Amino acid sequence: MDSQSAAPVERALAEIKAVVGVKGWIEEKAALEPYLVESRGLYRGATRAVVLPAETAEVAAVVHICAAHHLPIIPQGGNTGLVGGGVPPEDGRNIVLALSRMNRVRQIDALNFTVTAEAGCILADLQKAAEEKDRLFPLSRGAEGSCQIGGNLATNAGGIAVLRYGNARDLCLGLEVVLATGEIWDGLRGLRKDNTGYDLKQLFIGGEGTLGIITAATLKLFPKPRATETAFLGLGRVEDAMALFAEARAATADQLTAFELIPRAGVDLALAHVPGTIDPLASPYPWYVLLEVSSSEKGSGLLALLERLLEASLAKGLLADAVIAQSLAQRRDLWFVREAIVEAQKYSGSIKHDVAVPVSRVAEFITRACRLVEERLPGIRPIAFGHVGDGNIHLNLTEPQGYDRAFYLSRWQEFNDIVHSLVSDLDGSISAEHGVGRLKREEITRYKSPVEIELMRRVKRALDPQGIMNPGKVVAL
Repeated sequence: MDSQSAAPVERALAEIKAVVGVKGWIEEKAALEPYLVESRGLYRGATRAVVLPAETAEVAAVVHICAAHHLPIIPQGGNTGLVGGGVPPEDGRNIVLALSRMNRVRQIDALNFTVTAEAGCILADLQKAAEEKDRLFPLSRGAEGSCQIGGNLATNAGGIAVLRYGNARDLCLGLEVVLATGEIWDGLRGLRKDNTGYDLKQLFIGGEGTLGIITAATLKLFPKPRATETAFLGLGRVEDAMALFAEARAATADQLTAFELIPRAGVDLALAHVPGTIDPLASPYPWYVLLEVSSSEKGSGLLALLERLLEASLAKGLLADAVIAQSLAQRRDLWFVREAIVEAQKYSGSIKHDVAVPVSRVAEFITRACRLVEERLPGIRPIAFGHVGDGNIHLNLTEPQGYDRAFYLSRWQEFNDIVHSLVSDLDGSISAEHGVGRLKREEITRYKSPVEIELMRRVKRALDPQGIMNPGKVVAL
């Protein structure tokens, strides 16, 4: 940084520090470290300081200062993202604005089935607060013990309950946002119907902090489940899994909460690397489904519904074996298998894809994608799993045994081209729930039309004309 550009930055930093005080300021090298690295280690950035405001007014004051001095801002929640969206650039000419101190649940309106919480509220804490009022906040992710609600909204997070309740976007009724000018937009409305023009909150949900900083949100709550049944099913073909999905929606009166596809290769990897993983069925099968149904009514007859579904599916040849959890501990063991698949892939080189296709084409995508990557690299181990009830497949390509890992990972774009081209052919999306961030910023220009990309750029220029809000993420100007 030359002396001419350094002077305004130093003035900006001094002004910001005066606003947030000692508790809201981090500049020591060791303390900065957790804010600089993406959770998978794909990116590492630099920053002048991490700023931790305690309230919305402080966020607004910090943004106003940054706008005056043209200092870029990198909004950051729990830093659990997987596409580099919360990592600062390498040049270090920026501040990271972390919202962890803004973690209050401001209000729960149990009768209106809404909760208003600040952006730094940990997802698990929000779930607990709702539960204490006999309500359910259904957003559920593997990182729920550390991810923050602002980041969940900024990335339009998905997770295991999307099938029943929708993405973060579907759960949000209103937002409070600090704009790139430092102005505060108070859109915290708990209304299900508000037909008064543009739905402005939708610009910021999924915007990854590139248009403004979400500081609080009003979110939907639901009746707390009184009955839950969980089953782990063994199947011979991926096509049978999707046929079973259609049967399950109808047979359970659309009370299906989760429908997770798991391949045998993923179970084997988890058994090898993650202690505590169980093999749920007596014999191995090529594919498994982890299925869960729930109801807010105690005497709902869910177990009988589930048993009838499994009996009918066995008779039709859609499944070969099944186990229904008999206790909360067994239910947790079955879900741990699903979680362990993600953990196990840390022990090998894995080229990861988070994609979506129409539900009717999930089986076709998995079959064709696995064949294409195996033809390109014999011995590659494709592991296709995830929330297939909403069309979301995590296709992770594990390196062949004995293959040079560094060389394998250097072929990431080569396999992106194969997988993403197929996704496009099937009218899908190259990012289902992880977002765009830095990882897929250029990639989306190959699969979105020029009109779409230009519209995104126009929105960015309109709301952030200086380009200081999370620069380099989502869309290039």
